[in-house]
Amino acid sequence: MASLTCSADQLAQLFGSNTTNAAAATYICDHFTAVSQKFSDAASAIDSTYLLFSAYLVFSMQLGFAMLCAGSVRAKNTLNIMLTNVLDAAAGAIFYYLFGFAFAFGSPSNGFIGSHFFALKSIPTSSFDYSFFLFQWAFAIAAAGITSGSIAERTQFAAYLIYSAFLTGFVYPVVSHWFWSGDGWASASNTNHLLFGSGVIDFAGSGVVHMVGGIAGLYGAFIEGPRIGRFANPGQSVTIKGHSASLVVLGTFLLWFGWYGFNPGSFTKIANPYTSGSYYGQWSAVGRTAVTTTLAGSTAALTTLFLNRVVSGHWNVTDVCNGLLGGFAAITAGCSVVEPWAAVICGLVAALVLIGCNKVAERVKFDDPLEAAQLHGGCGAWGVIFTALFASEKYVNEVYPGKSDRPYGLLMGGGGRLLAAHVIQIVVIVGWVSVTMGPLFFVLHKLKLLRISAEDEIAGMDMTRHGGFAYVYQYHDEDESNKLGMQMRKIDPEDKS
Repeated sequence: MASLTCSADQLAQLFGSNTTNAAAATYICDHFTAVSQKFSDAASAIDSTYLLFSAYLVFSMQLGFAMLCAGSVRAKNTLNIMLTNVLDAAAGAIFYYLFGFAFAFGSPSNGFIGSHFFALKSIPTSSFDYSFFLFQWAFAIAAAGITSGSIAERTQFAAYLIYSAFLTGFVYPVVSHWFWSGDGWASASNTNHLLFGSGVIDFAGSGVVHMVGGIAGLYGAFIEGPRIGRFANPGQSVTIKGHSASLVVLGTFLLWFGWYGFNPGSFTKIANPYTSGSYYGQWSAVGRTAVTTTLAGSTAALTTLFLNRVVSGHWNVTDVCNGLLGGFAAITAGCSVVEPWAAVICGLVAALVLIGCNKVAERVKFDDPLEAAQLHGGCGAWGVIFTALFASEKYVNEVYPGKSDRPYGLLMGGGGRLLAAHVIQIVVIVGWVSVTMGPLFFVLHKLKLLRISAEDEIAGMDMTRHGGFAYVYQYHDEDESNKLGMQMRKIDPEDKS
């Protein structure tokens, strides 16, 4: 908000020098300044409250991840996967506080990595307050939660803690610095040095969050290999279903709800008029972003529903939920700078990308219990390209002010410079995560810290690693029991026989 000033000379110009003495001018100006400061304080409080509320919504996505993951795995691994989601948030909080936030937003810095604000030293500043840290921490742990789904049901607990700390404390913050910090080498906010004159428009993180988490999960799942029984017979895959479609749907709706903080909240401010006194301002852009998010996810869900119905002959609720989330992951990059009709196209193609990635994964015997690498990695990459194709000139200039003639979407008449920047984003994210998370998972594998034993995997980690079952009654998995020559029977945890 522009500051308002008042002086005796200004009052004299309005009322005449003979009608305004120094004492009266001082009195009037003091009160005028007090009122002006109150308006500025109110605007700051509104923006801070908006950002905090958005952070709470994004954090609620951790509950969504936990429920989605729990429903997507077998009952014998429920405790394990829920505990990993809790620790993603807890370990992520400590390491993002100590290192991550500084690496991401520690300004002034070079274009590669931040160098200030370790352990929040010197916060708050004129640039951001504690609420900004909380919001960015919620994003960091979302990336870690994506990876945990890819390596579910067969990963040692120590490996979860190591990768989660490394991802939230270093790998993810460096990427967010590149594309979101005002000093980042490819940031659309770095008006002193804009890549191809545009920078990368990844508004809420299709690349920064979803691709990072998805590619990290890709390496983890690939290095430790598929679950026992997933590709037991040559040339044939066996679907290992999660134990609770109800939890999958619950988790999906919680993630949907949280996405209204994830995407619209990325404005970080709401009390920002584009034209003073108008009904149209950043609050309108916030609403538009929520609409594009909704349309992309809904379109992807319906497209997945009908396409899989044609292929499988069934109306599959789990596929619909994954399709919905794929549409959300895709629209996240361009949610603020595209028209609602373009969001429908985004969701339609995202469903096709997800289905295609799943087919490729099955063909190469890649096992991801939650389809996280395909969903977040594949659909996230599509979202980055989609933004470079459909970003609107008007919305780009509103959301990213400060530079005239900024490139916008190729198919909207804005040329190919934005697309070039976004292709580079995809390449560098894949490269960075490959050279950081790939070696980490490989070293854990060589040290025998990554995958649990076959005996523990068959029995289930809840009993072998966590001291009991998530439910009062537990059943042996039918397929695995038959392979081991065991008869299907109900197990009562209280039965010591």
